Amino acid sequence: MATAGVREVLPPSLISTSDQPPLFDGTTRLYTSYICPFAQRVWITRNYKGLQDKIKLVAIDLQNRPAWYKEKVYPENKVPSLEHNGKVLGESLDLIKYVDANFEGPSLVPSDPAKKEFGEQVIAHVDTFTRELFTSLKGDAVQLSSPAFDYLENALGKFDDGPFLLGQFSWVDVAYIPFVERFQVVLADVFKYDITEGRPKLATWIEELNKIDAYTHTKTDAQEIVDIFKKRFLSQQ
Repeated sequence: MATAGVREVLPPSLISTSDQPPLFDGTTRLYTSYICPFAQRVWITRNYKGLQDKIKLVAIDLQNRPAWYKEKVYPENKVPSLEHNGKVLGESLDLIKYVDANFEGPSLVPSDPAKKEFGEQVIAHVDTFTRELFTSLKGDAVQLSSPAFDYLENALGKFDDGPFLLGQFSWVDVAYIPFVERFQVVLADVFKYDITEGRPKLATWIEELNKIDAYTHTKTDAQEIVDIFKKRFLSQQ
C-alpha cells in the first residue's frame, strides 16, 4: 500500500537553547533526527500507518542537542524515542513493532506463519548487516560491503508474491532500507560502485520502495549523506 498524500511540513530541529515540549500532556511524540537511520525506521512506520496527525514529530539536533532531552525525556539520550501513554520508550526495532501493534492503520507484520518466521530470521541479521556496512568503510569498502548486499539479494528470493523481503511490504523492509539508502549513495558517489549491479532483486526492491510515499518522505538528501560520510569517515583516514 503506497500511502498517497501531501508531504508534511517538518518542524525545525530543536537545539540546546530550544524549549522542551510539555511532557506527558496526552500528546504522542516521536523524538527523532532527520538524518538518523535508526529514527527513520519509526518515522516510516508512522507514515505508512497514516499516523501523521496522531504521532507528532519532535526533531532533535544530535550535534547540539538540548540537555532536557537526556535529563527529563530519555536518559539514553538517543533517538528514536516515543512518548506515549505516560512513558517514553526506545530502540528502533522495538518501536516499529510497538507502533504497529498499538495504533490503527495497515499492519507491517504479516499474519502468515512462514513469513513471520522468515521475517524474524532476517531481522535477527540486521545488526550484523549494518555492522558489516559501517566496518567496510575502514577498508576496501566495495569488497567488504558486498556480502551484506549479497545477503539481501538472496533473502529477496524467498517469496515470489511481491518484490519485498516478505513478498509484501513489511517491518523487515523498514528495518533495512535506511541503511541501504545511505550506503547506496556513498558507495556510488565516493567509490563509484553500484550496489545493484548483478543484484536484480535488490534493484527492484529499491525501485519499488521508492514508490512508497511513507518512505520517500523520510529520505535524506543524497548530497547531505555524502557530506556526513566524508566528514565522519574520510577525515579519520
